[in-house]
Amino acid sequence: MSKAKIGIVTVSDRASAGIYEDLSGKAIIDVLTEYLTSEWEPVYKVIPDEGDVIEATLIDLADNQDCCLIVTTGGTGPSKRDVTPEATEAVCDRMMPGFGELMRAESLKFVQTAILSRQTAGLRGDSLIVNLPGKPKSIRECLDAVFPAIPYCIDLMDGPFLVCDEAVIKPFRPKAK
Repeated sequence: MSKAKIGIVTVSDRASAGIYEDLSGKAIIDVLTEYLTSEWEPVYKVIPDEGDVIEATLIDLADNQDCCLIVTTGGTGPSKRDVTPEATEAVCDRMMPGFGELMRAESLKFVQTAILSRQTAGLRGDSLIVNLPGKPKSIRECLDAVFPAIPYCIDLMDGPFLVCDEAVIKPFRPKAK
């Protein structure tokens, strides 16, 4: 079994300028470490809120780094600088709107402003790209909601078989007939 490569991308001018510790990217790594028992390798990037930089990073992680999953954090709000969803849509072959719909529905259980979030997901080649919010608490809530579908999605794209600690998160995979 090959080691899965997972891209972790923090989108933030403050993070890339080194003004604060990147808690969001580390939160994603921590959550995935809890979920996954199969071997995986994070490919970690901190980049500014610039559409062309986000697009180039996603393309590199999908096409050159062979990441089966790319998870972004930040840049999904309504401010003019928040362009992660647009960059994701620009590089994806097909969109997976159910991910964003479920993340917003889950977040609405905790905060009314979840309707302002613009998370999305899409496919580029053999990679699933998922945009998460920027706060560590929200990252956990959203990943808890959508991650059960991610291993099967990657299976359907002929990616590496992701094994989860089912005491932590139970992936959905249909039973063989």
